[in-house]
Order: sequence, then structure tokens, then C-alpha cells
Amino acid sequence: MNLGIIATIAYGVITLIGGIVGYITAGSNVSLLSGSISGLLLIFAAFVQIQGKTWGLILAAAVTAVLLVVFAFRLAKTHKFMPAGLMTVLGMLTLAVIVNQLTILRR
Repeated sequence: MNLGIIATIAYGVITLIGGIVGYITAGSNVSLLSGSISGLLLIFAAFVQIQGKTWGLILAAAVTAVLLVVFAFRLAKTHKFMPAGLMTVLGMLTLAVIVNQLTILRR
């Protein structure tokens, strides 16, 4: 397993758990739905990458980029590190790893 797969799985699991925690603590159905869908999409993208298909990495990059934008806007609005700031930082790191992996594959 390469670093892109590991980063995708980790960010997917954190996103999924974050959606569940958001539902439990705040009763937010939106957190549960969006966290579950995006987390499962990232885990699916990692599975596709394990199968050797490059489009899994592209799917992971797209989902991560969308989450990064969402959490960056939420951080700008609330100015609270948890959870928006943490997810923004983790999203930037994950996207950097994925883009690096795509660059390596394109060579």
C-alpha cells in the first residue's frame, strides 16, 4: 500500500467518525449524512486504488478538495479549530499526499 491509499483511508475514517460524532453531540442530521457519504466515498476510492485503478486517486482528490473547501469556509465563519480547523489541516495534508501520488504516477 502506498502513502496515497493510507492517507485516503485515514481521512475517510476520520470524516466518517466526525459525521457520527456531530450527530451524537449536536443532533445534526447534516453532519451524519455528509460525513457518512464523503467518508464512505473516500474509503471506496482507497479500495479502488488498491485494485490498481488510477481513477480511485482522482476520486479521492476530488472528494478531499470539496471537503477542504467546506471546512475552510466553516473555519472562516466560526473561527473555531474544532472540528473545522482540524479537518482543514488534515484535508490539506491528505490532498498534498494525493497530488504527490498523482504526480508520481504521471511520470
